Amino acid sequence: MSAETLHGIELKNLTIFTEYILLGFTMDMKINLVLFILFLAIYIVTTVGNGLIIFMVITNPKLHKPMYFFLCMLSILDLGYSSTVLPKLLTDLFSTERIISPMACLIQIYVILFVEGSECQLLTVMAYDRYIAICRPLHYSVLMRWSFCYRLVSLVFISSFMLTIFPSTFSPLTMCYNRINHFMCEMLAIITLSCEDISYSERNIFFISFITLLLPLMLILMSYAAIISSVLKIRSAGRSKAFSTCTSHLGVVALYFGTVMLMYFGPSSMYSTDQEKYSSIFYVIVSPMLNPLIYSLNNRDVKESLKKFFTNFTQKCSLYE
Repeated sequence: MSAETLHGIELKNLTIFTEYILLGFTMDMKINLVLFILFLAIYIVTTVGNGLIIFMVITNPKLHKPMYFFLCMLSILDLGYSSTVLPKLLTDLFSTERIISPMACLIQIYVILFVEGSECQLLTVMAYDRYIAICRPLHYSVLMRWSFCYRLVSLVFISSFMLTIFPSTFSPLTMCYNRINHFMCEMLAIITLSCEDISYSERNIFFISFITLLLPLMLILMSYAAIISSVLKIRSAGRSKAFSTCTSHLGVVALYFGTVMLMYFGPSSMYSTDQEKYSSIFYVIVSPMLNPLIYSLNNRDVKESLKKFFTNFTQKCSLYE
């Protein structure tokens, strides 16, 4: 990978850029030590939590349902998020150079864009699944058959690629700088390195963000409006059970969409400030950690599966002692 091309951004006149410098947070080693401990703990919780969700869904027949299949896909995306960013960030916290190669930077950009688009659409699919389960329960097994679920997930991944990654190859910019005011290669931070007018790129980003963020959010809100309307017609004894299946998903939607939309629909002046960098922490680092915790704490089937797993695990460990 030469330095002349980065995420479809053509470095027409500056072939000397063979590396990029991530400015990160600070050069204060005491602060970096605290950040290292914090982010390492987050990465461990993220990896273990999402790994357990994936393992539970695959191995437990009780969780072989569309709802948990989509949850498994969400955990895979979250692992991709954190594993693309956090290992490099943890290394950079004790580095004075914080250099990233063009290929590694390219991979980070593509993975982040792809996961962002996929996660927004997957959360929409999960809202549709809850809508069918609550509003049309008698037709659930027919409408949410496995073949249809597989097609939905395939559509999510294909459309995410076409909406987020594919258009980026048609937005060339001349790059003048190689110092990125971020802890990762993120699109909004990258375009500030251009010495050209970035208004065209800003319009493209806004248009794609509208399709990948606002439209899914509108569909999710419409689904839950119908769900709430149906739940209110249920006797009070069954309302809490119906709402309990949705609260976890709503919590994830609020956390993820809130932070991402703040960044992508905020003022363009945020691109050159630290605010965008710190906003990224929530949806790239914190959200993947919280998602499995939210679902496991609010979902009875997941809690029972985890309890059964740890019980069997401790029993097997006691036999070897």
